[in-house]
Amino acid sequence: MGQVFTMPDIHDYLEEILNTMNDGLMVVASDGTVLMVNEALLRMTGYGRQELLGRSCTLFHCDTCEGERIGSGGKWCSLFVSGSLRNKRCFIMRKDGGYLHAVKNASVLRDKGGRVIGAVETITDISELDRKEEQIVQLSRLLESEKGFHGIIGTSPAMQKAYDITEKAAQSDAPAIIYGESGTGKELFARAIHDLGPHRDGPYIQVNCAALNESLLESELFGHVKGAFTGATSHREGRFEAANGGDIFLDEIGDVPLSIQVKLLRVLENKQVERVGDHRPIPVDVRIITATNRDLPRMVREGAFREDFFFRINVIPIHLPPLRERMEDLPLLADAFLSRHRKKGRRIQGLSPKAMAHLMAYAWPGNVRELKSALEYACVLAGEGVIQPEHLPPHILRPSASFTEPNLPRESLYGKRGPSLPGPRDKRQELIDVLRQTGGNQSEAARILGVSRVTIWNRMKRYNIDLKKVIAS
Repeated sequence: MGQVFTMPDIHDYLEEILNTMNDGLMVVASDGTVLMVNEALLRMTGYGRQELLGRSCTLFHCDTCEGERIGSGGKWCSLFVSGSLRNKRCFIMRKDGGYLHAVKNASVLRDKGGRVIGAVETITDISELDRKEEQIVQLSRLLESEKGFHGIIGTSPAMQKAYDITEKAAQSDAPAIIYGESGTGKELFARAIHDLGPHRDGPYIQVNCAALNESLLESELFGHVKGAFTGATSHREGRFEAANGGDIFLDEIGDVPLSIQVKLLRVLENKQVERVGDHRPIPVDVRIITATNRDLPRMVREGAFREDFFFRINVIPIHLPPLRERMEDLPLLADAFLSRHRKKGRRIQGLSPKAMAHLMAYAWPGNVRELKSALEYACVLAGEGVIQPEHLPPHILRPSASFTEPNLPRESLYGKRGPSLPGPRDKRQELIDVLRQTGGNQSEAARILGVSRVTIWNRMKRYNIDLKKVIAS
């Protein structure tokens, strides 16, 4: 007779089977007491097994579970009423106080008599997926060119100097700050620092500090807990937590309110963040890159920017020249932009000598960003063939529309050689010039200057600019 194979009792191997899972698993009693956890859940949360067994599952502060308990109708949790929970996104608090973004599935357990004795939950970590999605958004925005220095076009001495400092800055973990007017490519240089640096395999998170008001910016940077303020219906991970192990780029740092500067200073000094509505410190390992088009030393002297915070972020300054100071790069930039249009199917051969002369004579207050927009306009009007002067935006053909170059700031915290950044009077005149060239269109002015429409409105109010008078003049 052949050998009889006896199937082993699967329960003898249940623990080993559960520990092979990538998803976290937890079994709780009907009162929420944790009865069993697998290795994956311990890795996700940072707890030891003995720290969880016998304790209430509420220690995870899961926002989905808190919502289920509110509508439980006398039961410990409404899961025990509905019988199951499917594909619910939630935030689970780790042992270190950080939040894990996860998808949860759950089902009640019944004995042979049909009596509910507990529940089993599986937890899938999707935080890495969130980071990949963020990286895809950033890359789709930035990877527009295969030429130049990490997608940056320019061979002028001023740009070569900027490239050299960027490469050296990337090898350090010290904070770097990028100075330059709107449209000079600060975002591209920040990305280059990340790509060349030791955190290149970590996340890269970008925040425009001028686009949010004080309360929203604080929540965006540091996160918040459920109920921290009106509308905070769930836990939220802040950008610093999302950037853990990588780099965070804080654009328009000169627009950050003083109260937020204090908290950012604490992050730089202690490597910890605290969420809005919570006082639990969360450790973060993040390299900070900042950028501004403002004269921070002058703001420090005027009390509009904290001196201690300035010295902490101004460790490795990188100054980007405006386009008018590197006009030898304009033909290269124009060729690169037109090449992209040709790849999209437009039959544009290039620029006529007269059209190029007009481009070279213009002062470009919006810098490279404005040049790109002007060539897009010209390509649409020309349709095909060679771009002629009549295809260019009208304001480029008018010498009176040229931008007045801002004065260099006097001796400052930088020493005698300060950054080429506009001061208050220059800022006001810059805005007036751009509003004139756009016929008072604030949205178009915002696009040229690389700021939000709200920022344009705020600056008009701050500098007491009457739009009707500007257009009339």
